[in-house]
Amino acid sequence: MKIAIYGQYYQNSTEPIIKDIFLFFTSNNVEIVIEENFLEMLYEKQLVKKNYKTFSSNTTLDNSFEMLISIGGDGTVLRSAAFVRNSGVPLLGINAGRLGFLAKVQKENIDSLLQFVIDQNYTTSERTLLGLTSEPKNEAFEELNFAMNEVTVSRKDTTSMITVETYLNNEYLNSYWADGLIISTPTGSTGYSLSCGGPILTPDVKSLVITPIAPHNLTARPLVIPDDTEITLRVTGREDQYLVSLDSRISSVKNESILKIKKTDYKIKMVEIPGETFLKTLRNKLLWGEDKRN
Repeated sequence: MKIAIYGQYYQNSTEPIIKDIFLFFTSNNVEIVIEENFLEMLYEKQLVKKNYKTFSSNTTLDNSFEMLISIGGDGTVLRSAAFVRNSGVPLLGINAGRLGFLAKVQKENIDSLLQFVIDQNYTTSERTLLGLTSEPKNEAFEELNFAMNEVTVSRKDTTSMITVETYLNNEYLNSYWADGLIISTPTGSTGYSLSCGGPILTPDVKSLVITPIAPHNLTARPLVIPDDTEITLRVTGREDQYLVSLDSRISSVKNESILKIKKTDYKIKMVEIPGETFLKTLRNKLLWGEDKRN
């Protein structure tokens, strides 16, 4: 069995997790291939000593890998998706961060949950991705032009609102006068969109959410649309540029540029460990049921 590993380092919480993972896989004769920058950090912190094979952003993971394991928080999982892309290699998140909707495996029970990996006793959940194209072209999004959580447009060098002219399948919807607009997948519905008042979608729902950020018109509410909808945005404002983000990747875009957003023809596979369901994660992370009256 061959496992790819990518991670972020948080000194107080990550070291014991990394040691447990490497000890577990080594004792089970699993071949480990580590992202090159992460491995360099592990050498620097003297968390590993032996030589390992590496992969990088230029490496295509293939079906010889059982999965890619992400060590960190949800942001690390999103960055891991850039390595997986359309390879079909499943992605498993081990939570060394805080909230952890995507990084489901908790440090308290790593060994017992990783045993499911060794036994290949797991399922996968396919997650919709959003692709972005722009006119004129933006070089920042030429290679990695997809998002697993959301595509967001927002104001840049101003406190003034921007206007986001929005079309669905070429039919005019609305001109949002706001700080920005979020186009979210079901996976991203528990992220930025949720903090701006958007609804929670279960991962298997075939929908997207359009959520305005601090809209001036209070009647501009989050809108759920079919995921086969092509969304066209045209942004104007007092400044010459605004910001576009695909998950954690951000670029400046000129006013009047045309953005087209639609789901990609491939999906990311997330590993689902038995007992660690989406509904259980919602209850635990959002503290549902903590009210004693329940």
